[in-house]
Amino acid sequence: MKALIAMSGGVDSSVAALLTLRAGYSGIGCTMKLFEPGDTVTKEKSCCSLDDTEDAKSVAYKLGMPYYVFNFKDDFRECVIKKFAESYTRGETPNPCIDCNRYLKFDRLYERARTLGCDVLVTGHYARIEYENGRYLLKKALDESKDQSYVLYSLTQEVLAHTRFPLGNYRKTEVRAIAEENGFINAQKRDSQDICFVPDGKYADVVEKVTGKTFPEGDYVDEDGNVIGRHKGIIRYTVGQHKRLGISTETPLYVKTIDAERNTVTLTPEDRIFTREVRVKDVNLISVDRLDGPMRVKAKIRYRQPEQDAVIEQIGDGEIKLTFDSPVRAVTKGQAAVFYDGDTVVGGGTVV
Repeated sequence: MKALIAMSGGVDSSVAALLTLRAGYSGIGCTMKLFEPGDTVTKEKSCCSLDDTEDAKSVAYKLGMPYYVFNFKDDFRECVIKKFAESYTRGETPNPCIDCNRYLKFDRLYERARTLGCDVLVTGHYARIEYENGRYLLKKALDESKDQSYVLYSLTQEVLAHTRFPLGNYRKTEVRAIAEENGFINAQKRDSQDICFVPDGKYADVVEKVTGKTFPEGDYVDEDGNVIGRHKGIIRYTVGQHKRLGISTETPLYVKTIDAERNTVTLTPEDRIFTREVRVKDVNLISVDRLDGPMRVKAKIRYRQPEQDAVIEQIGDGEIKLTFDSPVRAVTKGQAAVFYDGDTVVGGGTVV
């Protein structure tokens, strides 16, 4: 059995490679080249710094594997960076890590694995894949503090059947210990935290650079449409934001909606940014083939949000109505809504 192993240069994918070889696979290590030297990736905490390729190569050679770098720059720019920027121009707040997994790791890289005659694609994600009752299921990692099932909701049955997540049953402390025992150069390397193409957290700068546009000031309005101040361009705001609004009011105000067509940002007291009903499009179901009726689940609408009790119901082709038992704060267009049944991912989609 042959495995194509995605190696980012971090400790997780390095240990995933080692565990794959121990499981009896012959491995090919690879890194996706997403940037040219001198591009925006410079910060140590981002996932694609310029030293990462050298770290990945070092571990691959230590393990005796062939190692390749695949040039996916154009795909990354078109499917992730451009999509990210265009979402902001519509008043949305996207999650580019989900798109990177969907279009790069489990689309382009998966295709490359098949072309190379590999039986499986291996990554260092913290999640589990199990086969039950004729379906491949995506489940949470044993270490829930590192669980990444949320960003993997778009995986299809075909991809799940040919993917392995060796770290799913390990805790992060165990992974670092394995790396130390085997003398990996990146055993104590810091985890990536930032979006790799926004290394300084300046989202608006990236949006303007990618789109070639500038975004003018406009009106802050209240829920009745009354002008209450001026904003500095819609791409600088997200739903639920309170800081850096540049407006002083007796009652603290929060962003409720962003209207790209009117170039307005609606502000309201915090108790007005809670809602129960959410519409979700581009839904991918994993644990079931379809919804024949309402289904009780746990759901969350952003990566670090605790799961909440909810019901999902099909309302159209690839579209679901998500109804929370209790109102949730700051539902944001462009983010992912993911549904769980215990530790199993039912599916997910994009908030609209």
